[in-house]
Amino acid sequence: MELIYTDQAPKAVGPYSQAVKLSNGFLYISGQLGFDPKTMVLGADIQSQASQVLTNIAAILTAANYHKNNVVKTTILLKDINDFSVVNEVYEAFFGSHKPARSTFAVKDLPKSGLVEI
Repeated sequence: MELIYTDQAPKAVGPYSQAVKLSNGFLYISGQLGFDPKTMVLGADIQSQASQVLTNIAAILTAANYHKNNVVKTTILLKDINDFSVVNEVYEAFFGSHKPARSTFAVKDLPKSGLVEI
């Protein structure tokens, strides 16, 4: 098992790792919020937060020597289900023709008042 860390993604806001890579090649990335890794400030709206979340995930993938096309499953948590279409647009722009399996849920609250976690 290898713990993955990069300063190109936000530091964990709790007692967990950005990601864990197993000897069998599986990579588990912790839920990412839309924090700018340099300032630890969330974006002002759902589009900026969703974009930053995916940028953070890309940085963690790179640190682990993976690519977004290696992603097989994601889970999206939304503070407001009405943001579904905006997050879908950002998500599709990020993954392009690669289409990982996905689950999306609306939740009551997210840590640090985030609007989206992936």
